[in-house]
Amino acid sequence: MLFLMLLFPDVANAMGTTGAEGATGGGSSMLIMLVAIFAIFYFLMIRPESKRRKERQTMIDSLKRGDRVVTIGGLYGDVQDVHDDRIVMKIAEGVKVEVAKSSVSSVR
Repeated sequence: MLFLMLLFPDVANAMGTTGAEGATGGGSSMLIMLVAIFAIFYFLMIRPESKRRKERQTMIDSLKRGDRVVTIGGLYGDVQDVHDDRIVMKIAEGVKVEVAKSSVSSVR
């Protein structure tokens, strides 16, 4: 608030602060605003993204032979074999591709 009063004395006067007595009472309201902003970010951004990441990891961990999958690159195929960090996909008759599990975008 003191910074505001030094740079813009007209704005500070319009806000009702005059001199040093107005600069000391805003600490608790500033803390409340910061907590409120953090809560808004948590519920609107962090929590939904965490939920999506958890669902995606569950989907990747549950891949099994015979699943029809789509990769991030747009390849459609059937899972033929599952390894620790990769899968073997059959994308056409006689054509098998080995891709990373993390490149699977959805299971059909």
